[in-house]
Amino acid sequence: MNPIISVVIPAFNEEKSIGKVVADIDRNLVKYVIVVNNNSTDNTIDIAKKAGAIVLDEPNKGYGWACLKGIEKTKELNTDIVVFLDGDYSDYPQEIENVVAPILNNGMDMVIGSRTLGKSEKGSLTPQQVFGNWLATRLIRIFYGASFTDLGPFRAIKASVLDDLEMSDKTYGWTIEMQIKAVNKKYEFQEVAVNYKKRIGVSKVSGTVKGTLFAGIKIIFTVFKYRF
Repeated sequence: MNPIISVVIPAFNEEKSIGKVVADIDRNLVKYVIVVNNNSTDNTIDIAKKAGAIVLDEPNKGYGWACLKGIEKTKELNTDIVVFLDGDYSDYPQEIENVVAPILNNGMDMVIGSRTLGKSEKGSLTPQQVFGNWLATRLIRIFYGASFTDLGPFRAIKASVLDDLEMSDKTYGWTIEMQIKAVNKKYEFQEVAVNYKKRIGVSKVSGTVKGTLFAGIKIIFTVFKYRF
């Protein structure tokens, strides 16, 4: 029996991209596509529904809030593997097969899609994103002894492992919290190369000074929070 794979896509004002993201997901591989509407003021909800996604509402703004809402639904759907994917069409949904392969074939617990190992379209990663990833992964190596190259949002994890991690971050620290907790609990992880292109629209994090500043602070805080 094939494992049940669910994709969780947080979305805030992604009407220009969300339909493309959902449409590009291989439904022979993925059983459920869950779009979590995070206070959008555009047509994200209608477009996601028309594309065939399950749409949930999470009124509390924040990437982590949206992911937590999606996780609740994956439990109801008896999901075995949860994939997280952005709704801005910067990732390639067609690569989900590559991201889940180490779990399906090699028994990995968590897989991070690394944009650093893959090919990134020129201008798709801002200088602050590149530096932030470098700094965060270096701190993880220094304080936790684990080697990552990216905090990329495109990732897959066993549902049982995700449940055990007891994720709690509501905003910018979500991805690094997952990686640090997985390392602390000695779960097996792997990175795979994923490609990356310019997103549709403006990033809510790296596209603003406020977002960049708060994300940087939160990431550094999270590194030390679980170390001491």
